[in-house]
Amino acid sequence: MRQSATSPTEKLLGLEALRFVAAFAVLIWHYQHFSYIADKPADFVPSEMPFYGLFAPFFEAGEYGVWVFWCISGFIFFWKYREPISDRSIGGWTFFVFRLSRLYPLHFVTLMTVALLQPIYQHLNGYFFVYQNNDVQHLVPQLFMASDWGLHRSNSFNGPIWSISVEVLVYAIFFLSLRFVTRSPLLNIVVLLGCMNIDMQVCSCLAFFYAGGLAAIGRRAIAQSRFRISIEVAAWDVAATLPVAIWLFGLKAVIVSWIFLLGYTPVLLFCLSGPLALSAPTQRFVQAAGNMTYSSYLLHFPLQLMIAVGYSIARAPIPFHDDWFFVAFVGTTLVASYLTYRYFEAPAQAAIRRTLLSRQHHLARQASG
Repeated sequence: MRQSATSPTEKLLGLEALRFVAAFAVLIWHYQHFSYIADKPADFVPSEMPFYGLFAPFFEAGEYGVWVFWCISGFIFFWKYREPISDRSIGGWTFFVFRLSRLYPLHFVTLMTVALLQPIYQHLNGYFFVYQNNDVQHLVPQLFMASDWGLHRSNSFNGPIWSISVEVLVYAIFFLSLRFVTRSPLLNIVVLLGCMNIDMQVCSCLAFFYAGGLAAIGRRAIAQSRFRISIEVAAWDVAATLPVAIWLFGLKAVIVSWIFLLGYTPVLLFCLSGPLALSAPTQRFVQAAGNMTYSSYLLHFPLQLMIAVGYSIARAPIPFHDDWFFVAFVGTTLVASYLTYRYFEAPAQAAIRRTLLSRQHHLARQASG
């Protein structure tokens, strides 16, 4: 009996695991914030950080986890929404509410937390912690998740939100292009080619998002193909061979190449999106890890700021070279992320969708009556 393709409602466990790794990479990359004086690191040598031998790739190149995030988002959005948006079974309001309920509650809470803490840190030190543009001019676009729609990063408030801000703009392009232009994969190719030579954040996001979309389209296209197994084996060969080749030939620069990741990440997503035979406890663990990635991404800087304020009040240097400090920070962030998703993000998301979408259905029934 031929193995069935992954269903639209099934959790893509391989992608959930990769999403956690990407979020963890960014968390480790931003560990350097503890060394900052104003907006510059001081006395920060990656190879001297705790557990460098274990997390060297993240200390050296963790920032590129953002590109992997964008690519995963593209896969998931094309996997879940390509058909419903193009055939109009999901409308613009529903799509907007889905995105609003998923992203905005935690963004607002972390934004307000940073807005309250940064003046305290500035009062104690004479400058802000890491991100320096914490004024009303930058707060207003932050409130609308539009902080980084320009050519340059805003470097304001909860700084990591910059990549989510750019992605929100891409969500709108994604919806409008599917609804009013075409669902053809040729559009993905056009977007990729068009964005490759434009040095703008939104173009980088578009390129990775639509590359991930191609991987999703490819995964669906081979679902019933008699060559599916051969295609999957070939993809896994590519996914496994390239990192080995980089390691053997010492091509360290290649691993952070924009072009390399743009080509490699969709192949990896294609491989990881296949059916996985995991035990029920393992599935729950992977799902929990995937669910907490957004919390981890938005919580880690406010937590760093809280720690920095505490050490500033104590007039003590932050012991970021200490192994136990590293373990405490990373562990606290992960636990807080899990609890935040379970007890704040998920309930807030459900409440917003219940309120806004049920009201829409109520108004629709009134109009039809």
